[in-house]
Amino acid sequence: MKKKLASKVINAGSVFLGNYSCESAGDYASGTNHTLPTNGNAKAYSGVSLDSFVKKITFQRLTKDGINTIGRTIELMAVAEGLDAHKNAVSIRMMNVEL
Repeated sequence: MKKKLASKVINAGSVFLGNYSCESAGDYASGTNHTLPTNGNAKAYSGVSLDSFVKKITFQRLTKDGINTIGRTIELMAVAEGLDAHKNAVSIRMMNVEL
């Protein structure tokens, strides 16, 4: 029964199953941890784990065609958010491509 319920959990920082699975065990000894998302943040975040300490770097490279393809959309989004410097960064690049 508990396994059936566990498979229905969608958002949780940690789930404690069974009479002996108390939160203090998770906080101190059973392999999970004390730092869990609160206030509904489990919809987007997990508890702290080894993955929390892995540095991730993303790389992006746009070509002339790429900036021409998505540039106007980026400008519109930046204007909608009131981020003039973001818009200008794209506009300047697009002017240089068009030369």
